[in-house]
Amino acid sequence: MSSQAPSIVGSSRISRRVQFILLCLFIPLFTIPFYVVLSASFKSSAGADVSTMWKLPEQWTTSGMSMAWNSLKGNFSNSLLMTIPAVIISSLIGSLNGFILSKYKFKFSNIMFTLMLVGMFIPYQTILIPMVRFLQYIHLYGTLPGLALVHIVYGIPITSLMFRNFYVSIPKAIVEAASIDGAGLLKTFVRIIIPLSIPGFVVAGLFQFTNIWNDFLFGIVAIPNPTMQPVTAALNNLAGTQTVDWNVLMAGSLIAALPTALIYLLLGRYYIQGLTAGSVK
Repeated sequence: MSSQAPSIVGSSRISRRVQFILLCLFIPLFTIPFYVVLSASFKSSAGADVSTMWKLPEQWTTSGMSMAWNSLKGNFSNSLLMTIPAVIISSLIGSLNGFILSKYKFKFSNIMFTLMLVGMFIPYQTILIPMVRFLQYIHLYGTLPGLALVHIVYGIPITSLMFRNFYVSIPKAIVEAASIDGAGLLKTFVRIIIPLSIPGFVVAGLFQFTNIWNDFLFGIVAIPNPTMQPVTAALNNLAGTQTVDWNVLMAGSLIAALPTALIYLLLGRYYIQGLTAGSVK
């Protein structure tokens, strides 16, 4: 045992050194693009050029940031108005589905769960025409509620999977005790399960927020009016046709990426806790 201990310690040190070397090698892959975007955002139109993209601004200015914000602020609000309700509703529906599928076994429940998961693997492109026709039928085509509805429906399979795996780790005895005390399914879910599901909601919410906020295809297809489109679609329009103002485009990219970055910085610790608690297995 004593002869094996030094070898174990030595291999652990080598493993840490390898991890450190790999970390140093991969850090530039993530930091260099951010550096280019950040530096170009504070350059003037004349100073932001492909050939000088790597250089720091000779004269720092916020003109590009102001122009980008003036062009995107309406679409930025559209994204918030569409994303926040879609995240909340899809997470709540997914949590209820996950609770029922994990704690209440009924006929064909496993088959229903499998069919539900099929929705995770349907490519966006295959449902564009049915999506447009359905939104036109319910008179929500070209509206933010219609786009939010699309993301809610598309997010239900993955949120259901996350919450089902999370609720498997919750003892069934808790549900049975609530049932003995006279609590029904909804009362048990609202009074007992939801307070225990905060880590699961953080994981599902962050996942949904990132997917919905960064979506481009649904935004341009479901809403043809540029003033009503989300910020990702407006960012594409910001690129222009003949000439490109790189400082404005980079500033717009920074503005569009800011909400997801802030959310991960603020809730990243809870996201890790949710993963380790069983939200994704």
